Amino acid sequence: MDLKLGDVQTTALIPLAVKASETLRKDARIKDRKAVEIIRALHIDTKQYDKFLSHEGVVARTIMLDRQVKGIIGKHPDTVIVNVGAGFDNRFERLDNGRIRWFDLDLPDAIAARKKAFPERERVTMIAGNALEDGWCPPVQEALAGSTSKPVFLAEGLFMYLTLAQIRTFLEILKRNFPDGGTLIAEQNCKLMQKHEKQHDTVKHTNAHFLSGTDTAQEIADLTDGIRLIEEHSFNEEMQKYSLRGKLFALLLPKMNDRWATFRW
Repeated sequence: MDLKLGDVQTTALIPLAVKASETLRKDARIKDRKAVEIIRALHIDTKQYDKFLSHEGVVARTIMLDRQVKGIIGKHPDTVIVNVGAGFDNRFERLDNGRIRWFDLDLPDAIAARKKAFPERERVTMIAGNALEDGWCPPVQEALAGSTSKPVFLAEGLFMYLTLAQIRTFLEILKRNFPDGGTLIAEQNCKLMQKHEKQHDTVKHTNAHFLSGTDTAQEIADLTDGIRLIEEHSFNEEMQKYSLRGKLFALLLPKMNDRWATFRW
């Protein structure tokens, strides 16, 4: 498989490598056969993308987000979901109930790579576009015309590569194009990690840079009027369940990990 990815899009190889190696473990906590298939097809050494803390963080965030989105789908079976900055994520396959509409949105080079790895699937649409421009919204708006639910937007591994001004632009696009309201579930980076990005165990092996961080997701909600922070959870909540090292990390560096935050408007 011949992939050409930009600096930020290359970071998609980190969760891909983690999910592949975790799937192959005897006691796998998550399973993603597509990740295994893609990694094998790439013929690349993934050691630099699969270090302990990143591995445990990706597993934790996958479990936490899958659980949260599954809960939403359970209450609203015809939910329209937009996976913003999709990379090689395969969450649709894990959560599909036979009714949801799913959109995978990413920059053109990332979608071109994704189309080599993923076949066309019913109720799944890949959109090549910039999340900071309105052009990606019409297909989602069209899908919502036949739904009784409000849209859900997932931003996993995205906000840390945007400035706060760019995040504000994204929030305003959501409010402007989906005025009836919706839910945004976004990963939050901490300010300490932004400051010490060169110490990150896997991102340091890419050319990507952390452009923002927050101490609390309320800082994101405060970027524009009408956005409400509903809840926020550190990955430590899940990571500490599985290893002594995870427990020590949560105890000694509680603010160094990423968090899931849920917003509504």
